[in-house]
Amino acid sequence: MIRAFIAILAISLLANPAAAQQANMDSFVPGPVFEDFGPHAPVEGMTPIPADTTFAHAFDVRERADEGPRNRGFESAARFINMHAAAGVPQEDIRVAVVVHGKAVHDLLTAAALETREMPVSGSSAMVRAMLDHGVRFIVCGQSAAAYGVSEDDLIPGVELALSAMTAHALLQQQGYTVNPF
Repeated sequence: MIRAFIAILAISLLANPAAAQQANMDSFVPGPVFEDFGPHAPVEGMTPIPADTTFAHAFDVRERADEGPRNRGFESAARFINMHAAAGVPQEDIRVAVVVHGKAVHDLLTAAALETREMPVSGSSAMVRAMLDHGVRFIVCGQSAAAYGVSEDDLIPGVELALSAMTAHALLQQQGYTVNPF
């Protein structure tokens, strides 16, 4: 009887990994740079980040914000900035670029451009504007833009348009940016 119970429990946990381990997000907070997004958690006992560290980091985003209020890739870039600023890296030593291609291009359209396409307004717009104001670069793949009929005028002001995402990443790499593997 006990073996049967353990087997059923094991099967249910394998079938539902969320039941096996529930994430605790209570310690995650936004800020200090972006107070409304980019939550991160402090890490006790971590190896300190060297005082002379500078970051030039590129994020590759292709998925649209179909789930949740904002694009998760854009949110990750904000989290990167918030967590490193909170860990003591001066904000001027954190440079971030977000290369956007595929369907994620739609999360960088103005409200008017979304309306003409009969698409809902992106929940990412305010976050993108705040990040642009902070110096984060958003670079749209021109090939994806062409595929979806997106022109430069359709993009949130300040968003850049590149020949391709591959071109943007190659140029960023030449400028010392590393690519985020997540």
